[in-house]
Amino acid sequence: MRLGVAGPVGTGKSSLIATLCQALSGELRLGVITNDIYTDEDARFLKSAGVLDPERIRPVETGACPHTAIRDDVTANLLAAEDMEADFGPLDLVIIESGGDNLTATFSPALVDAQLFVLDVAGGGDVVRKGGPGIARADLLVVNKTDLGKHVGVDVERMAREGREARAGAPVIALSRHDAASIQMLTRWVRDTLAHYRTGDYTPVDPGPMAPHFHADEEGHTHGHADGTPHTHRNAAANAGQSA
Repeated sequence: MRLGVAGPVGTGKSSLIATLCQALSGELRLGVITNDIYTDEDARFLKSAGVLDPERIRPVETGACPHTAIRDDVTANLLAAEDMEADFGPLDLVIIESGGDNLTATFSPALVDAQLFVLDVAGGGDVVRKGGPGIARADLLVVNKTDLGKHVGVDVERMAREGREARAGAPVIALSRHDAASIQMLTRWVRDTLAHYRTGDYTPVDPGPMAPHFHADEEGHTHGHADGTPHTHRNAAANAGQSA
C-alpha cells in the first residue's frame, strides 16, 4: 500500500513519518519517498533519525511546485516507488511525503492508495476552518504538535472538533510525538487501513481537484488556476525568447 502524507510547510510531516517508521518497522516492511523542490533535506533528516535502513529512504526533487509531482504529473514518484519495490519488495507500506505546500495539496489516486493531511497547532487554531480538499477529503486529518497548544494559545480539543465538523465526521487524530496514546491511535489507523487494503476490496478515494490558488513567477507576476490540470509558468523574459 502507498500512503501519501501532505500538509503545509513546518507542520511536522517528516517527524510524523519518523514516528511511524519507529513504531512499525519491527512488524512491517517499509519504504519512504520524500519530495522537496531542490534538495533532499527531508530524506536526510529521516536517514539521520535512524528509524529505517537509509537505503529505504529515497528523495525526489520535484523542481516545481510541490503538488505538481503528487497530483499533476506523478511520474517521478511512481518511478521512485516502483524502484523501491523492485529493490526491497515485497513491501507492506511505502510512505510518500509531499513537499510542504498550502491547504490545496492532494495526491492523485494513481500514486497513493490512502492519504493523510497534517496541520499543526502552531499554525493557528483557525486554520482548520479555512478548509481545502486536503483538510476536507483526505482519508485522515492529523492535528499535530498538540503539546504546543498551551504555548500558542490554541484550544486543541476545539481544533480537533472543528476538524471533524469540516470533514463531516471523517477521522481526525490530535497527535503529539510525546504522547504515546495519540501515536497508538495513528498506528492503529495505519494498520486498519492496510488490513482493508489487503482484502482486495479497497478503492482509493480521489479527494478531487486542487482548490483555486496562485503562484508568483520570478518577476512577481501571479498566475492562477482553478483545476488540477498540468500547468507551466514562464516569466516575461522566457516568453520574449520563445516569441523571438
